[in-house]
Amino acid sequence: MDSEATDFFAATFSIEEEDHTLANGLRFFLNKNPHVSFCGYSMPHPSEELVNLRVQTTGQVTAMEAVKAACEDLQQVCGHMRSTLTAAVAAYQQGGQHKAS
Repeated sequence: MDSEATDFFAATFSIEEEDHTLANGLRFFLNKNPHVSFCGYSMPHPSEELVNLRVQTTGQVTAMEAVKAACEDLQQVCGHMRSTLTAAVAAYQQGGQHKAS
């Protein structure tokens, strides 16, 4: 097959030193992408810190582009959660002791 004709619309990514936390987040955002036809992940063994992420696209984007977009979406959501939590903790600390109802 001509290397220029290879588009990699399906791929399996092996992510080392990660677990369900990252894999499930990526799976969530990949499944929200209308250009992804299938996404799933597996962990070969509970004692290994390894995730195999399988992505198949409709052909409008490559699997790599879809994973990159999912990583960016996940990073944005985590950043928003962190800033929201930081602001809530600061507001709580400025308000003094928590009063029991």
